[in-house]
Amino acid sequence: MNEQLAGRLTEFGHRLDVRVYFEDTDFSGVVYHARYLHFLERGRTDYLRLHGIGHRELMDGAFGEPMAFAVRRMEIEFLRPARIDDVLTVETRTALMGGARVVLDQRILKGEELLIEARVKVAVISPDGKPRRMPPAVAERLTPAPSTGEA
Repeated sequence: MNEQLAGRLTEFGHRLDVRVYFEDTDFSGVVYHARYLHFLERGRTDYLRLHGIGHRELMDGAFGEPMAFAVRRMEIEFLRPARIDDVLTVETRTALMGGARVVLDQRILKGEELLIEARVKVAVISPDGKPRRMPPAVAERLTPAPSTGEA
């Protein structure tokens, strides 16, 4: 695995740098609002990957029975726009764990400027879409780190 492609784990949780390409923007060069969902998804996927929880391994039953994560709820606050060629940082961290779900806090920044804040509730499901309890080995890897005072 090329860890540079997957970002890096930090005290906050995880950081992934992404560049804004032409395909991410509208006619004016501003990032189209739905494209932020792609950036956030990449951040969540690589956060899991660097914790040893790959989507393929989940479906192959590496933590017991085959399972997947599914987004159940997402709240996004669009604070400032990003533009073509900007380099953005997607931050992801576990906010809450419980039962069959994990709640992740995510932010997208341009340098120190906060552009997007999101809270994402993700459920564990079986391949046929039924809720499942979080396997202990997965929960252990995603348990929130003690607060460092960072927002």
